[in-house]
Amino acid sequence: MSYSFSVTADSKEDAKLQIAQKFDDVVAAQPSHATDQDAAVAAGEAFVDLLAEPNADQQIEVTIYGSLSWEWNSDPIKYSAGNISVSAGLRLRPNATK
Repeated sequence: MSYSFSVTADSKEDAKLQIAQKFDDVVAAQPSHATDQDAAVAAGEAFVDLLAEPNADQQIEVTIYGSLSWEWNSDPIKYSAGNISVSAGLRLRPNATK
């Protein structure tokens, strides 16, 4: 199962909050991702922490993609693969002056 989402925030704190909220939505739709939720949220937050706090003309944009694979006939579930990709950066606000 895979997921993908993006957030745009005015501060690092808000970006982290949105990441956690979006991942809660992922788990609600795909309960298997409760397994990798802590790791994925921590990875997103770590990349946000690398950034400078945005100035008045900037926003933080974060995109996260991830997936899990498992053996379908196993009980309990045996995961066979996992992936996460995080992109985080500062961008100019749409109405900012350059």
